[in-house]
Amino acid sequence: MSDEQTQSSTQSNIVSGLIAVLRTVSVPVIAVLLAALIGAFILSISGASPLAAYSALLKGAFGNMDAFTRTLEKATPLVFSGLAVAFAFKGGLFNIGAQGQLLFGAIISAYLGFAIEGLPAYIHAPLALLGGAVAGALFAAIPGALKTYTGAHEVITTIMLNYIAINITDYLADGPWKDPSPTNIVARTPKILDSAVIPDLAGFPVGFLISVLFAAIIWWLLQHTTVGFEIRTVGQNPDAAEYSGVKVALTVILAMVISGFIAGLGGAVETQGVVGRYQPGFNVGLGFDGITIALLGKTHPFGVIPAAILVGAMEAGSSQMQFSANVANEIVDVIQALILFFVAADVIIRWLLRIREEEAGVKLTTGWGQ
Repeated sequence: MSDEQTQSSTQSNIVSGLIAVLRTVSVPVIAVLLAALIGAFILSISGASPLAAYSALLKGAFGNMDAFTRTLEKATPLVFSGLAVAFAFKGGLFNIGAQGQLLFGAIISAYLGFAIEGLPAYIHAPLALLGGAVAGALFAAIPGALKTYTGAHEVITTIMLNYIAINITDYLADGPWKDPSPTNIVARTPKILDSAVIPDLAGFPVGFLISVLFAAIIWWLLQHTTVGFEIRTVGQNPDAAEYSGVKVALTVILAMVISGFIAGLGGAVETQGVVGRYQPGFNVGLGFDGITIALLGKTHPFGVIPAAILVGAMEAGSSQMQFSANVANEIVDVIQALILFFVAADVIIRWLLRIREEEAGVKLTTGWGQ
């Protein structure tokens, strides 16, 4: 083959790759735009100005450095929960239990943060982070083992385990680990020690940097390691994976464990970097939002970052929208639900863009009997 032919082939491959990327990105982008348009219609019939409402939302999320920092703080646990759900997707698993795993990570991190004294910050903070991540991993191992050895579907078991996690963490925060301060009348743990706090860096939340770093680690794990290859192979075709020598049962459990590790780490970062203690209600919905983040990011480790920032911006700016434009806070939830609908039911988007199913589909889970 001549040099001109080689160069032409290379250019053709680059163009084809760019077209494929644009088609992949176009699905979530169109989903967001459609959700915003329908949201504007809902705002109009509710008596609010869509332009004023969205302007206030953007101002509350990105209007100044404080607003931008708040958006990143909101986005940080969402990156972790989105990564957790996306990683499970790669193994053919639908981890709806990221919420419970995140809660366990948050409360174990809080306990290690207030109960262990005398450690320097460079040991105490990472130890509390690791403890929270391991707690999430161990809790996620339960549905992984149940799926492997009993055939119980992870959707059912993780939903049930979420309720178990909520009740256990509520009991701990209102029982043996309750803040003993005389003025405290609510269920919460004591504040973590300063040595366990994840600090800001010149006003920038370090927790967000950790989440971005972890997204890069997960991408590398999936794309450049044997473990990642086996997880992706099992997710695509478990029968072919087993035939090729992959230990499917162990790989399924490992995928759930890593997914839970990520979710638990997200809860730990929320405790140590934002809240400063564990208090029931502060972490509500973060794990479930991970489903939206994972789908919006097309289950790609780097895709979840802008998706999390988008949802974080909506949450950070909702109060400004409510105050300035007289909009009910629930409108933001409606828009998020619309985004999830259009991304999950992407046949609508593919029909609009004339994209073939095999080019843009996201496989949510294996069959109920698998």
